[in-house]
Amino acid sequence: MAPRSILAGVGAYLPERVVTNDEMAARVDTSDAWIRERTGIQERRIAAPGQPTSDLAIRAAEKALAHAGIKGEDLDLIVLATSTPDETFPATAVKVQAALGANKAAAFDVQAVCSGFVYALAVANNFICMGQAKNALVIGADVMSSIIDYTDRTTCVLFGDGAGAAVLEASDEPGFGILDFENYVDGTGGASLCMPAGGSLRPASHETVDERLHYVKQDGAAVFKFAVRNTEEAARRILERNIRPGDISGGTTVWFRIARDGLVELNAEVAEAEPEVRQFDPRSALVAPEEGLADLRKILEGAHRHLRAGGWVLCETGIGQHAALAAL
Repeated sequence: MAPRSILAGVGAYLPERVVTNDEMAARVDTSDAWIRERTGIQERRIAAPGQPTSDLAIRAAEKALAHAGIKGEDLDLIVLATSTPDETFPATAVKVQAALGANKAAAFDVQAVCSGFVYALAVANNFICMGQAKNALVIGADVMSSIIDYTDRTTCVLFGDGAGAAVLEASDEPGFGILDFENYVDGTGGASLCMPAGGSLRPASHETVDERLHYVKQDGAAVFKFAVRNTEEAARRILERNIRPGDISGGTTVWFRIARDGLVELNAEVAEAEPEVRQFDPRSALVAPEEGLADLRKILEGAHRHLRAGGWVLCETGIGQHAALAAL
């Protein structure tokens, strides 16, 4: 019987600098009320000048390893999800490997933007299930402030910097561990959320810099519609594959990591279709006033506690043209 991955430890790191909605309103035409009403965001963390993604990732990784009770030298695999690597290459994961002393661990990056952490989780899980690794460190880390245009109110209020990490371990314990993934992307919608320049299609030039093409660009309406439609559909598919009506109990939680108020309505839709599944507003769990949306810690720590108590967790990340869910 192939082993399953279990969540053995979690950790996170947030930069010290806090940027409030009032500070954003001083930069662009917006207000604290406008941001709160439409996103639920109260403040965000921003990395210090010169603080790279690898620094955030290393700090989160150290906490996850301590929580799991293992050392870097014991790791078999490191998978780091990021859209803001320190450099194009080498992979930011190799810097984490070196800092942790994880000399025997394979290490590489995954780039799937908002859904990157769940994609990285799926990759690491497959390594373990195939017997190629006994454990793995999965990290989601970004310094989004390095690619955000702080004159563009449609994007600058949404993003912050931070890192979350999880340690997976192989387990033969029946009925316990990661069950399934549902990953989806609409490749035709790439222009709705992108950074137009800086790659091989449009290398950096005087023109691309002048046109501010090295910053995130977003069609908010298109992204929102994609998220509302596909998150709900993906949730239904993964539930249908893994949870029978008799399996659902009071200890079961369907947990969405959602970054827009409107998407909270999906909880009500899924609850109506699956009335026995306990729902709650994820903002109360994931968006604490001092932490903002960059923090993966609450979803990871909450999932870890709930799994240890024998419950189910459905984790979702991604509101762009990617959607990814994990059933644990």
